[in-house]
Amino acid sequence: MAKVSSEELGNQPIGQLLIKQAVPASIGVLVMSLNVVVDTIFVGQWIGAIAIAAINIVLPVSFFIAALGMSVGVGGASIISRALGASNYEKALKTFGNQITLVLVLTTSIVALGLFFADDIILLFGGKGEILAPAKVYYKIVLYGIPMLAFSMLGNNVIRAEGKPKFGMYAMMIPSIGNLLLDYIFINLLGYGMAGAAWATTISYSCSFLFVVWFFNSKHSELKISLSHFGLDLSIVKEIAALGFVTLARQAVVSVTYLFMNNILFNLGGATSVTAYAIVGRMLMFALFPVLGVTQGFLPIAGFNYGAKNYERVRESINIAIKYAAILASVIFVVLMLFPEAITRVFTSDLDVIRQTPYAMRWVFAATPIIALQLIGAAYFQAIGKATPALLLTLSRQGFFFIPLILILPKFYGEIGVWMSFPIADVLATIVTGYFLNREIRKNLINKIV
Repeated sequence: MAKVSSEELGNQPIGQLLIKQAVPASIGVLVMSLNVVVDTIFVGQWIGAIAIAAINIVLPVSFFIAALGMSVGVGGASIISRALGASNYEKALKTFGNQITLVLVLTTSIVALGLFFADDIILLFGGKGEILAPAKVYYKIVLYGIPMLAFSMLGNNVIRAEGKPKFGMYAMMIPSIGNLLLDYIFINLLGYGMAGAAWATTISYSCSFLFVVWFFNSKHSELKISLSHFGLDLSIVKEIAALGFVTLARQAVVSVTYLFMNNILFNLGGATSVTAYAIVGRMLMFALFPVLGVTQGFLPIAGFNYGAKNYERVRESINIAIKYAAILASVIFVVLMLFPEAITRVFTSDLDVIRQTPYAMRWVFAATPIIALQLIGAAYFQAIGKATPALLLTLSRQGFFFIPLILILPKFYGEIGVWMSFPIADVLATIVTGYFLNREIRKNLINKIV
């Protein structure tokens, strides 16, 4: 019965299938994003504005370690989707087993190093002045739960590769809902402050990990692995690494971006500017959830049909995914342009932050309507196993354009130079992605359609 579910990726109408895949993915991203947003609101209202800045210092470190799980998950999921499309179930099983082994080794090693060099890492990412003490408390507790989050990220991607988007959604919802409940208990009721916020996060990651373990041992999963599948296969590891490196590199660049942004903004405007960026960053995670959901829903559809050599469906999935994502991005743009101050007031009552954040938010989201092409285009190359263009397009926005811009523009325009870097990078990355995606469609999809 499970096998039929993955085969639906190859025979249902693309529009209907994309909605079926994207809605659960969008809900999962929404709940996870809401978790980050509401967690920030709780911390800001119950602990203080400095606590928001402290969490923002820790996020790039925890995100990078969690991204190890996501990168192995996305890289392996691409292989699994194409293997299922080609009815090569043994390769799908071996890939999944190798993913688990890789995540176990990588995350535990890096967490150990992260704890050993905790003070140096916090200072490096902008944990200075009054931000330092609460950032230390949060960092050292949250780091223990990151390996479980990494396994959850791995599991979520593989679940969707099997064509089970609802269970992928549950895996994303569990830690989010759990974190909010535990935030209320540990921070508001028990008064544990930053330590309470950190323990709420760590325990919620553990709950998600347990759900993922349950799913793959239940009747709902077709990937029933044995001990022999855990042994690393060099060819599979190389393919996982090549495709997964795209996701890992993207998150590494995000972490580096936080490093630069926190330090640049602290030097330009102090803790208030760092807090404004923290709020805008939460909105970047939250507001784009339907666009990210369409992107996640698109991945297994494109991968499965490419593996099945059904190139007409691949091309159709690209066109429909871009159309749906662009419509949703435009709606988000309108809302954020109209109500930035009201959104900011939800996070904090600090008047300085309220004055600064709406201005920054309008700049940051100014090019939102066009980002669908960039996201879907980069995701397409990852879905079909073309690691090099996927890597270059994924890194184009933040790595090739955004980071150089935030290092150059503030020297001429001050803090506004930081905020205007966002839409400029979006426009440049979209132009580059559009060019390469169009060339790929003409050369390698249209020519293969019989």
